[in-house]
Amino acid sequence: MQNKHPEKLLDEKGLRVDGRRLDQLRPVRLEVGILDKANGSAYIEQGKNKILAAVYGPREAHPKHIALPDRAVIRCRYHMAPFSVDERKSPAPSRRELELSKVIRESLEPTVLTDLYPRTTIDLFVEILQSDGGSRCAGITAASLALADAGIPMRELVAACAVGKVQGQLALDLSDIEDKQGEADLPVAYMPNSNLVTLLQMDGILTLPEFEKGLNMAIEACKTLHTMQREALKNKYSQIREVAEEKEEPEVIA
Repeated sequence: MQNKHPEKLLDEKGLRVDGRRLDQLRPVRLEVGILDKANGSAYIEQGKNKILAAVYGPREAHPKHIALPDRAVIRCRYHMAPFSVDERKSPAPSRRELELSKVIRESLEPTVLTDLYPRTTIDLFVEILQSDGGSRCAGITAASLALADAGIPMRELVAACAVGKVQGQLALDLSDIEDKQGEADLPVAYMPNSNLVTLLQMDGILTLPEFEKGLNMAIEACKTLHTMQREALKNKYSQIREVAEEKEEPEVIA
């Protein structure tokens, strides 16, 4: 966390720099199946974050030595586009991107039924087109949708959200300025139906009561995002059904 140039992150009414309450998510938009070339894809806008996720597989492992005899191997690449941040970022993978690639993969592995596809790989790509804080959690939410869109058997969808601490107060879904100048950050990924946490990290210092309250705030936000994920999937297949029904209707000749 960075506090070199602290700014006022809460006003007199307790509202944040973007006008949200402390327990309020940023506006979220989810869309599924937007890439024709990938087996599955999803797009998320959360605040000013714009993130694209794509899935290829399951397919034959290449190179062959990475294959496992009893399950599929999930590979993940988290990448920030050079234009995704204020100052141009090098297109070469950074240490942070390598770390978050591992974090996202490990957050999703518990839900994917990898044992159904031995000796294969499932490749997952998370591309950050515009970053505004919380891109790791938004990336997990989108990547889970992309896996579902690819038709890969899963126990359930995984949703993720972070809670942080700004000016001594717990705040949900931190924006970029809150993430950089806040006092703590607690990213959480969650499987609501199974009541399982698949990601729990913390940067900064929280008391035990603050940690418990923050974790509960994040879990409730994940449940809300999970409902949005389900709706996004339903919307895609509703549109497919409407198109199919239109094609089946006989033409009426006047």
